[in-house]
Amino acid sequence: MLAHLVDTARTTRLSFVRDLLGARLDFDRANENGIARHKHRDPRDTLAALEAAADLTRTPPAALATRLVEAIVHGEDIRRPLGIAATYPESAIHQALAYQLRTPVSFGGGRERAVGLRLIDRRTGASRGQGEDVEGDAIDLLLALSGRPVDPERLTGSGAPRLARAATSTSVPDKPRDP
Repeated sequence: MLAHLVDTARTTRLSFVRDLLGARLDFDRANENGIARHKHRDPRDTLAALEAAADLTRTPPAALATRLVEAIVHGEDIRRPLGIAATYPESAIHQALAYQLRTPVSFGGGRERAVGLRLIDRRTGASRGQGEDVEGDAIDLLLALSGRPVDPERLTGSGAPRLARAATSTSVPDKPRDP
């Protein structure tokens, strides 16, 4: 994950196109090549590479919100298993959440996971969508929407079990059926 973050931090619009062409337009292969390019034998060296890239402002040709998703979701991919807490600006989490809600799962988003759900930020009361309620901290809603498992106790409401299942499923969720 660290190598992926280093790669995206160092990717420019031009290098993105070059890498994609080199991978024969296979986005996943281009991503794998970038990870291999920046992953060091010693994890401390990969961490040092991330620290060196932390202030870069380059970006692949993508919406700024994708950078927020990358930083927040992948940051939590690293932190949560290690028990390292972090805080993010609420506005950044909400921008990332809004982006994931309108982006299809096939493009790394979570739009289909949220169909038939109303996501409610426990801290602010802000809600998005319509349907069964899922209440949680915005960061947990973002992670579940992004396909990450979230401790079931962190999400409540009648739609929470469905979002939790959708988050851990490898297939695109079905639309809810009418009763």
